[in-house]
Amino acid sequence: MELRDEQPDRHEIGNRTFFVADVEPLDVDGVRTVEVGTLLWLVAFVALLPFYGSLEDDGRLWWLWTCLAGFGLGAFGVEYCRRRRKAREAARRH
Repeated sequence: MELRDEQPDRHEIGNRTFFVADVEPLDVDGVRTVEVGTLLWLVAFVALLPFYGSLEDDGRLWWLWTCLAGFGLGAFGVEYCRRRRKAREAARRH
């Protein structure tokens, strides 16, 4: 798997040209950010569970399932970010 981190030095939008500063990016892989977001979806799901009946009566039961979907997608995101971090570390070593 090839990871390319080349970035353009300028962007041309319409008749304007924007130059990108030559600054090293932060060494952030996103794993912690996605983990925190996933945990927050889980907390929201658990917090809404006691209100299941009320949510159902008001037609807002989808809130509960949205939290569960956010947690599930976040779990996939955590695994994706971890694999990406490992691949970048392996590429850096070679």
